Amino acid sequence: MLEQLMNLVRQHAGDAIINNPAIPNEKNEEAVSDASASIMAGLKGAVANGNVDGVLDLFKGGAQSAGNSPLAQNIQSGYAQDLVHKFGLDHGKASGIAASLIPMLLQKFVHKTNDANDNSFDLQSIIGHLTGGVGLQDVAGGGANKNDGGGIMGQIKGMFN
Repeated sequence: MLEQLMNLVRQHAGDAIINNPAIPNEKNEEAVSDASASIMAGLKGAVANGNVDGVLDLFKGGAQSAGNSPLAQNIQSGYAQDLVHKFGLDHGKASGIAASLIPMLLQKFVHKTNDANDNSFDLQSIIGHLTGGVGLQDVAGGGANKNDGGGIMGQIKGMFN
């Protein structure tokens, strides 16, 4: 899944990374990788801190609201900090790059996840990746069989059906 996310970043990194003179060309791939890693780290961090609802709300809310969520703001801030520390950018430039890239990427990510005609991302795999393979019902503490519609998986299925 991380590779698909990196491909999504590569497709949309144009002005923010690839054509940005603040990021040297030899560092473009690293900046793309860091954007992907920041998104996954932000989502994993939210799940690890018990904010499964925030992650689900990100996907449930649809592509238009994905970039404006509190979770998106946290991811954006983390990516800006990475740009400052890894590439030596000043905070203003780093924040500008993150603000132009992360919300748009999250919108594309959520859109692809919710698009029935696009199987590049699916919510169950994303949640499984974020939880380290722990069943969604275990994340919720339900312990229900994941095929019986119980626990978070049942809730997720209900939101998207």
